[in-house]
Amino acid sequence: MPSTPNSADGGKRARAFGLACGRLTPGPRNAITDVPGVRVGHATLDENLFQGGAIQTGVTAILPHAGNLYRDKPVAAADVLNGFGKSVGLMQVEELGALETPILLTNTLSVGTASTALVRHAIAANPDIGRTTATVNPVVMECNDGPLSDIQALAVTEAHAAAALSAALNQPDGAEVAVGSIGAGRGMSCFGFKGGIGTSSRRLKLDGKRHHLGVLVLANFGRPGELRLPDGRRVAPPAGDDAPEKGSVIVIAATDVPLDHRQLRRVIRRAGVGLARVGSFWGHGSGDIALGFTTANRIDHDERADIVALRTLNERRIDALFEAMADATQEAVLDALAAAMPVVGRDGATRPCLSDALTFGSTE
Repeated sequence: MPSTPNSADGGKRARAFGLACGRLTPGPRNAITDVPGVRVGHATLDENLFQGGAIQTGVTAILPHAGNLYRDKPVAAADVLNGFGKSVGLMQVEELGALETPILLTNTLSVGTASTALVRHAIAANPDIGRTTATVNPVVMECNDGPLSDIQALAVTEAHAAAALSAALNQPDGAEVAVGSIGAGRGMSCFGFKGGIGTSSRRLKLDGKRHHLGVLVLANFGRPGELRLPDGRRVAPPAGDDAPEKGSVIVIAATDVPLDHRQLRRVIRRAGVGLARVGSFWGHGSGDIALGFTTANRIDHDERADIVALRTLNERRIDALFEAMADATQEAVLDALAAAMPVVGRDGATRPCLSDALTFGSTE
């Protein structure tokens, strides 16, 4: 089946429908790639409809920078709002406060495959891994796209993960991010609508210098009928659905503000504010997880000094990042919903598109 790296989904973004969140100014692309050095790539598995359309899934890769992440590790943190998930690598991120591989997003049953692909990617650049130096901590996060894709087919391969990594590496600095029903977002659902990948950013000024905080989400959560727009309107899919809150949402945050591990964890915890604003209460069956990193603080794998310097934000200014995180998360979810295009998947299953509801439907 085809694997298409980084092809655009074709839908409009959230702000085209007036779905702007908060008072802060977005970055030039209103995307996680407004943080210098950050790159995003996708590999989308879209089985031909004449074959039944059963495989609608993929992989999304987020690179904090284009260098050797194992040798030059960004400071990072994770926060679990509700832990109904099968992620890999979060325990070590929380213990050591650093990333040493790109981040891969995919479907629930493909986490192991994507993890192996990251290990191979790291070993190729660092042949000393596991021999004369430490092993590597791959980071993979997931959502369940089973309602629209045949998740039991285990269709995602290491080659698909490698294609997403290659697509990210080949992106120029500051590139636009393809959003909607693409990459890991291909088969996702959100509040009864078609979900997927969304992104947003906010511009910050600290000590007279411009910084950014950007967010990317894999949106696959929310009880149908509970979606809230920024102006308070509620939007429900055309057909009634009493399904419980379930699915999951992964929130990836990037910033070029120098933060330590503890500060990052405080910032990314505010993802929960943005999720609550769109109508989620982090239900029992939903895995709601945030992971963040800063490109401004790095850990040198081969450092020989006993004591090293680390810059941190004055915490009297941290509210600016809290606000940016809440607003960018809220808008990134709406971005995923607005951009998502129709997908017909396993057994003909489909989801309505929020763009149609906003254009032709009614809201409360």
